[in-house]
Amino acid sequence: MLFNSLEFAIFLPIVFFLYWFAGKGNTRLQNIIILFASLFFYGCWDYRFLFLLSFSILLDFYSGIKISEATTPRSKKLWLITSITINLGFLLFFKYYNFFVQSFADMLLNFGLQANVWTLRIILPVGISFYTFHGLSYVIDIYKGRSAPTRNLIDYSVFVSFFPLLVAGPIERASHLLPQVQQPRTFTFEKASDGLRQILWGLFKKIVIADVSAMYANEIFSSNANLHASTRVLGAILFAFQIYGDFSGYSDIALGTARLLGFELLKNFNYPYFSRDIAEFWRRWHISLSSWFKDYVYIPLGGSRGGKLQAVRNTFIIFLLSGFWHGANWTFIFWGGLNAVYFLPLLLFNRNRNNIEIVAKGQTLPSFRELTAMLITFAQVTFAWIFFRAESLGYAFHYIKGMFSKTLLSTPEVFPKTQLVIIAIFLVIEWMGREQPYAIAGMTVQIPRPVRWSFYFMIIFAIVIFKGSPQQFIYFQF
Repeated sequence: MLFNSLEFAIFLPIVFFLYWFAGKGNTRLQNIIILFASLFFYGCWDYRFLFLLSFSILLDFYSGIKISEATTPRSKKLWLITSITINLGFLLFFKYYNFFVQSFADMLLNFGLQANVWTLRIILPVGISFYTFHGLSYVIDIYKGRSAPTRNLIDYSVFVSFFPLLVAGPIERASHLLPQVQQPRTFTFEKASDGLRQILWGLFKKIVIADVSAMYANEIFSSNANLHASTRVLGAILFAFQIYGDFSGYSDIALGTARLLGFELLKNFNYPYFSRDIAEFWRRWHISLSSWFKDYVYIPLGGSRGGKLQAVRNTFIIFLLSGFWHGANWTFIFWGGLNAVYFLPLLLFNRNRNNIEIVAKGQTLPSFRELTAMLITFAQVTFAWIFFRAESLGYAFHYIKGMFSKTLLSTPEVFPKTQLVIIAIFLVIEWMGREQPYAIAGMTVQIPRPVRWSFYFMIIFAIVIFKGSPQQFIYFQF
């Protein structure tokens, strides 16, 4: 069930009505409603994997209690290792089995050895990377003494399977979401209207920015013709807006949906394409994953405490792991490694925390220096996205090679004027709203009603008129 589907447009009001009216004043009943709604939502993708999701929930719920009750460090560690091993075992099997087997066969072939490998036709369970990381952070935090286990299975199940975040995040922490599950929620008109506003903005990003850009980016990336270099550059730029509109649009819908039900999820995007260097970009892109790797991999490895060499090693580890987390393909690993290379000069010269605040805070326009820095960072990110988008490393290098020729200044063969104008307007709105949680969050009751509603109708009009062919959310495959 896609967020931008008719099924979800029917599903969400039903859940909303049952949750606030049938479950009014009864937190336990509300949690049961959310749990059943979440299992139904997930079952619509593939009901067979409900067993896997349920097993993961029971494993981590039980492991958390046993870690807490363990009387010796040895038994505590044993339960932690058991939970991590099983969680990662499922993730590796479903997501990476064929990749490892095929890579091993390819390696043998390089030595002249032909191997008859045994691959499986494995279907990747939707959201497995996300709910596995939920569970891992839960048991690790209990082991470290940072949080206590819940003994309420329904509460824990809601924490892991909450349908707005179940299939593509944000990757939540128990310390943030679980207390909200356990506490009474109160309906407020302001919070609900804010949730609807963020959902509307997320739908615009997904349907108008991402799906339409995808049509042209797919045409360019899949073409075997000898396209102009300018066309290939434009294809990479359109994919940059496709993936941003797709994933940040999904996150906006997820956060808005959760707010309709009285929950606040972790922010996952913070205007990343206005970043002035690659370090700032990674503090603003997929924030919940970046912070997860920082807290559960980078810091346990020693972070930067052991000097520059150790910091460089740990930085490469988390970027390569981040790439591998995205998919079982060398393209993702290369993409992660390339971002680590981008990051390296900032780390070595202690400039990786130079840009913490949003660019041009309190100003209408950026300075020339800020604008230049943003354009350079966007160019770096877009170049790296080519590896993320390509089906193989060979194709990525072939595509890049075609970007450097005398046709770079020619008119692109594919030139979607209307879409480029819409992207330009979108960037202006995002720029104007960059100091808010999301770009149109300021459209509150303080804005005159005619202005506010005219703006909403313009967004709805754009969604209806300029919508593209429906595309599955990119991060559902991860």
